[in-house]
Amino acid sequence: MWTCKNLWKKLAPLARSSSTLCRQNARGVVLNNDRRLPLVPQAHMSSGTPGSGGDNNLYYLLVGATCVGGGFYAYRTIKGDKERYQERINEIASRPNKVVPEQPITEAPGEQAAETPQEIAPVTEDAPAETPEITPIVEEVSPEVAAVEQEDPPTTPEAEIAPEPVVGPAPEESVGTPDADPVVDSEAALVARSVSEEAVEQPSEPTLSEPSVEPSPVEVTEEPPASVVESEPTPVAESLPAETAEPQTETESETESAAEPATVAPAEVPAPTPVEFPSHAPYLLIGGGTASFAAARSIRARDPGARVLIITDEPDLPYMRPPLSKELWFSDDPSVVDTLRFKQWNGKERSIYFQPPSFYVSPQDLEKVENGGVAVLTGKKVVHMDVRGNKVTLSDNTEISYDKCLIATGGVPRNLQVIERAGEEVTKRTTLFRKVEDFKALDKVSRDTKSITIIGGGFLGSELACALGRRSADSDLEVIQMFPEKGNMGKVLPEYLSNWTTAKVKSEGVTIITEALVKAVSFKDGKVEIKLKDGRVVKTDHIVAAVGLEPSVELAKSAGLEVDSDFGGFRVNAELQARSNIWVAGDAACFYDIRLGRRRVEHHDHAVVSGRLAGENMTGANKPYWHQSMFWSDLGPDVGYEAIGIVDSSLPTVGVFAKATAKDTPKAATEKSGTGIRSESETEGTASSPVASSTPEPPPVPEQKDNYGKGVIFYLRDKVVVGIILWNVFNRMPVARKIIKDGEEHADLNEVAKLFNIHED
Repeated sequence: MWTCKNLWKKLAPLARSSSTLCRQNARGVVLNNDRRLPLVPQAHMSSGTPGSGGDNNLYYLLVGATCVGGGFYAYRTIKGDKERYQERINEIASRPNKVVPEQPITEAPGEQAAETPQEIAPVTEDAPAETPEITPIVEEVSPEVAAVEQEDPPTTPEAEIAPEPVVGPAPEESVGTPDADPVVDSEAALVARSVSEEAVEQPSEPTLSEPSVEPSPVEVTEEPPASVVESEPTPVAESLPAETAEPQTETESETESAAEPATVAPAEVPAPTPVEFPSHAPYLLIGGGTASFAAARSIRARDPGARVLIITDEPDLPYMRPPLSKELWFSDDPSVVDTLRFKQWNGKERSIYFQPPSFYVSPQDLEKVENGGVAVLTGKKVVHMDVRGNKVTLSDNTEISYDKCLIATGGVPRNLQVIERAGEEVTKRTTLFRKVEDFKALDKVSRDTKSITIIGGGFLGSELACALGRRSADSDLEVIQMFPEKGNMGKVLPEYLSNWTTAKVKSEGVTIITEALVKAVSFKDGKVEIKLKDGRVVKTDHIVAAVGLEPSVELAKSAGLEVDSDFGGFRVNAELQARSNIWVAGDAACFYDIRLGRRRVEHHDHAVVSGRLAGENMTGANKPYWHQSMFWSDLGPDVGYEAIGIVDSSLPTVGVFAKATAKDTPKAATEKSGTGIRSESETEGTASSPVASSTPEPPPVPEQKDNYGKGVIFYLRDKVVVGIILWNVFNRMPVARKIIKDGEEHADLNEVAKLFNIHED
């Protein structure tokens, strides 16, 4: 800095003289010519004759040289400071901790005993109560030591006992803040130093070397004063030189572990843990369900070296949910709750998990793997999303940045408000069925209780009713299903088919209560009492609420994402984008269907299709959502249906039925196709264009009251087919998908039904 100032002192007069001479020349020109100079010459600060620029160039040169010199000097200064700082850090890190130089404490009468190791040697042979050298430390030294420690903590005389440097923090770090009781604090510091010295002499005992790393305040707060006073003879013996304490190492270790167990245990708790997840993920998938797994698989297919991180708040790896309410309940294996393996309707066994643990990469190794991979971070919930900073915050306040992100948070089961207000006893006896732990809990309840009531007549409620009803045949379990509609799946199926389905569920041993609106729920006399609006009362042991799904959109507020007010869920475009680098898939996505308009779908196949499409678009595909996803439901192995598009019982429907055969069941269909999860095998390539008849009006379809063995139900909107249900008709979904995609008006749906081959034996 002084060099810069000296340089400026030399250059400043030249600059000032050049400016002064320029102004003087300007005045002279004005006086001689009796006029003012033009503005342009006035800007030239020249000391020569008018028109010359030598002095002006000199001025620029001097100013430029000053700037360059100052910049170079600043650069050299900063660089030198960094080098000196790094040298100092390296020097401190490379040298062992030095013993704190002795500061005389003449007031302590026990100092003489602490300074002379040879006099302490007999202490290890005699009983601690008979040692005269230790007594002054507790009774006489403590007042003075407390006063000295408050002024300068590192002056404990035991520091000079150490025969060699101690590996770990310096003594001043070990002493810490003096406690309210100076005796306890002094002894705690003594314990920390003595254990550190033994760790140097005996590196083979990792449990005793930990206290030398941890600062003493942890030990002072964790250890009760009584344990420190009881163990005070032990540290003195351990403070001896190596040749003195070595023969008694085993005895002293046992004594210390028995006398003060809190000294070792706290040292293990704060030990540094390895990083469990990377701080950055090129592809971040929020949610561990079907949509996330389908997206991860799609990303890896298009980008083989991609590094994908899935974050899920569940403890399990990605798994499929449909078997939780279907095949798992019909398994004969008593350990199915633990193995989560089941036999499909075709007899083949599989697990609910998409892939075994060996398929995934460890989260801490995701950044190191050469060819990338898929890692799953379980038990973590994303609570905040910064779309501008491209990072998310987890429930433990850790942050992970990303390049591209997929939100596939799915949804949470809805509950009835009357149940939520009923109190803790009712809540404990209510299951909201969604996850693996819900299946395990309900399985246990079905074996331990006498009565279960299912509220809800949709897909989930009807499937669980059939599953539990089948189980009740082998036990005294009572299964009740109640819903506000007139029949099972009344919001989806036409009334005649809903009534037929209700009869089918009853045949499984289920008690059906239709047109049931729950008014209040309470717990009385060990039973859950359900009061209906029409005055009926149902008493049961357990409730299963299957009343729909609420999309998880908690991140919308922090991320500033739009939530659809009509359908719920994150509002996205046809490419499933919510932002330029954020996509949404699965149950939480309210997407724009280019054929049927804006929709939100809550089915397994939609999670597969939308997750796959989102993964492709995250790698640059830019494809719109045109694929019509399907869904299916099985009421046991004998009755099942597949549906696509908008299936709403409020729409006009046309049904075409035929007599079913032995092969027209879910079990026979899966045996023929070899697949259990039917949506994963769906393709679109085999469909042919339907042939439309010239008949102006569709003829009335005779209602088959007694037998709806198999058939096709068409849902119409403005005379255009927008939804199709294949009732016990399987492996024909590509045909249905093409009919909806074409969006044409069909005059004779009987002719269209022939495309599904329902009349073939």
